[in-house]
Amino acid sequence: MPAFPPSVCVFCGSRPGTNPAMMQCAAETGRMLARRGWRLVYGAGDIGLMGEVARATQAAGGATFGVIPTHLMQGEVARTDLDALVVTETMHERKKVMFSNSSAIAVLPGGAGTLDEFFEVLTWAQIGLHAKPVVVLDQDGFWQPLLALLDHLVAQGFAAAALKALITVARDVPAMETALARALA
Repeated sequence: MPAFPPSVCVFCGSRPGTNPAMMQCAAETGRMLARRGWRLVYGAGDIGLMGEVARATQAAGGATFGVIPTHLMQGEVARTDLDALVVTETMHERKKVMFSNSSAIAVLPGGAGTLDEFFEVLTWAQIGLHAKPVVVLDQDGFWQPLLALLDHLVAQGFAAAALKALITVARDVPAMETALARALA
C-alpha cells in the first residue's frame, strides 16, 4: 500500500437509484474522504452515485483520481476536471488501474458493474492476491441480499467460511469511515 496519500477506491452506481438516501451517502462519502485527506479513486463518471462522490470530494477540497474506458467517455459523462484522469481501452484495464492506485476499497450501492468490481476484488483477496481492506456500505440494508448470497455460497460448500471475513460491512458512512481509518492506520 502506498504510504502517502492513502487512496480509497470507491465502487458505486452510475445511476442515482430510487432511494434518495443513496445519493446522500455518496455525497457524505466524498466529504469524508476529503476531510480525512484520502484521495478518491473511482470510475471518472459524472452521473449517479459515482458523480456525486466526486463532486462532493472536490467541493470539500479532496483529491480525485478517475479511470474510465474510452467507450464510456460519453455514456458516463467523464469528468475532465479531476486531479488525475486515466483513459483505458477496456473495462478490465479500468478495474486494474483503479485497484492498483488504491489502498482500500469501499463498495457503495450500485448495479451489475458494482457487483462485477466487488466480486473481482473479493476473488483476488480469496486467492491471496491482495490484503487490501474491502468495506461494503450497507446503507439502509441495500447489500443484505448480497450478504445472504455469500452465506449461501458458504452453506452450500462453494466457499470457505473465511470468505466473509475478507470484507467489512458498515451500516452507514460513519461506520465505513471508522473501518477505513482502522485499516489505513
